[in-house]
Amino acid sequence: MRRLWLLFAQAVTVALALLFVVMTLKPEWLGKGASPGAVVTLRESESVAPPVSSPTSYREAAKRALPSVVHIFTSQKVKTRRHPLADDPILRHFFGDGGEGDNPATSGLGSGVIVSDNGYVLTNYHVIESADQIEIALSDGRTLSARVVGNDPESDLAVLQIVQPNGKALNLPAITLGKMEQVAIGDVTLAIGNPFGVGQTVTMGIISALGRSHLGINTFENFIQTDAAINPGNSGGALVDGKGQLIGINTAIYSRSGGSLGIGFAIPISIARNVMEQIIQNGSVTRGWVGIEAQEITPDLAESFSLTDASGALIAGVLRGSPADASGIKPGDILLSVDGRPVKDPQSMLDLIASQKPGDTVTFKLRRQNNLIESQVKIGKRQPQPRPRE
Repeated sequence: MRRLWLLFAQAVTVALALLFVVMTLKPEWLGKGASPGAVVTLRESESVAPPVSSPTSYREAAKRALPSVVHIFTSQKVKTRRHPLADDPILRHFFGDGGEGDNPATSGLGSGVIVSDNGYVLTNYHVIESADQIEIALSDGRTLSARVVGNDPESDLAVLQIVQPNGKALNLPAITLGKMEQVAIGDVTLAIGNPFGVGQTVTMGIISALGRSHLGINTFENFIQTDAAINPGNSGGALVDGKGQLIGINTAIYSRSGGSLGIGFAIPISIARNVMEQIIQNGSVTRGWVGIEAQEITPDLAESFSLTDASGALIAGVLRGSPADASGIKPGDILLSVDGRPVKDPQSMLDLIASQKPGDTVTFKLRRQNNLIESQVKIGKRQPQPRPRE
């Protein structure tokens, strides 16, 4: 029994000694910056999901898309004025008939995308503009003629159809169309085309931005921006995703030297498909129009109109006799929404009105001085207004 008490006494002595040592430790030994009695919280390693693996090669995507991208060769006859002495019989006897048929032809090149097995090809309008003859070179080496089904200069899109020789089936490789709802900034993209006429080329990048506008390229702008290298000759070619699905038509580059600087623009497949379907079905694109001119609301204008923000479009002019004039819209009104959809600026106003069906009556919400008003506007038909390209 005595031995047990001795062991107990020793244990208590050791415990008291340890307690004394702990109580006399300096605060910084417990934790830097900690005060006596403070609780030191350590950051535990978090359970992070492993990163999604990305392929080291996009050969499958390229393999799916490459056969659908074609080279477009165009030619145009140069028309020169006939010399007034060309009809002189003596001169004609010695020099012949120098008619317009002897004029040389200019040539151009670009790219296009086969979108259906019956030969429809989607490309840029500026690729085939003013062309007298169009030839399509397929990836398998075949060269075929094509005709223009229709074009839309305001979106810089055109639809061609490959002419089937002798009515024989061509077995054309149509590309798979993607969906813009599944496209996001940072996604990998492949640009396919015929830059500088060197042959079919694939470049890789990512989607740098969506919804780019105010670039002064087209009337209607809602571009995909990518850093995949796009150069002259790529116009009309395919911008595809990592699965080889078409998400855009390569259209323009931002460059001071004429070469790629990693800022390229493509027309989204959602817009291209809508334009293409209208051209195939109707031969042209129909857009809404109401006859108003608008300007952006700057911070100074917002202050002068006592506005809390600069959203909306300031009506700068109303065409006499237009649908807007008939509905009572006046210069100085601020358009806030079209058919319930908000107007952010003049470009979005143009897009919203253009998307309306001619003949339909749509509600315009406006601010007139300090009052909010609604106006019922019957949509008219917009006439094509080609935008000159630099």
